[in-house]
Amino acid sequence: MQFDEQHLKGMDPRQRVNLVNSLSGFKSANLLATRSATGQENVSIVSSCFHLGADPALMGMIIRPHSVDRHSLEYLQETGVYTLNQVHKDIIAQAHQTSARYPREVSEFAATGLTPEYLADFAAPFVLEAHIKLGMAVAEIQELAINGTVLVIGEIRFVTLPAGVMADDGYVDIEAAGTVALSGLDSYHRTQREGRWQYAKPDKAPATF
Repeated sequence: MQFDEQHLKGMDPRQRVNLVNSLSGFKSANLLATRSATGQENVSIVSSCFHLGADPALMGMIIRPHSVDRHSLEYLQETGVYTLNQVHKDIIAQAHQTSARYPREVSEFAATGLTPEYLADFAAPFVLEAHIKLGMAVAEIQELAINGTVLVIGEIRFVTLPAGVMADDGYVDIEAAGTVALSGLDSYHRTQREGRWQYAKPDKAPATF
């Protein structure tokens, strides 16, 4: 099966959305939690987070355009902080439900059965039920001219991990923490590691640890 530009543009819009969202491969599933300056708590699932650098510790995240109401973006702009909470197999249903378009006055925490918690005097809520949680400070926000999406760059200020998932070299076994992946818009997956591979060098054959 092949699709050229003409086929893609001529597809049913919903079919094209599902197709294109599947093509980037497995994606991370995180719950983005924020709190407005007036105290309104918000949580929503995002699949667009990516590593940007280790020193400083930066992550990027893409948020859809301002053409629709984006409470999370508004709140993190107001306060300068937000949290990212990895979705694991036991909270998939609640996490997916946060993608529903609730009115501003309705907290997705209450609507979905998730629980806000506050750690280390951080101003944004974490998700109590999550296992791996990151406290983020807004570093930069850019609107992308090509399609109006918003790039949010955040610096990691706080990390909480379950006991036993971090190796001596710093590697975090997110699979052991139950973290799941997303494909497309609505398909959730458990993972199965095939091994960790040693640093690649031109004069050395590939090998696992």
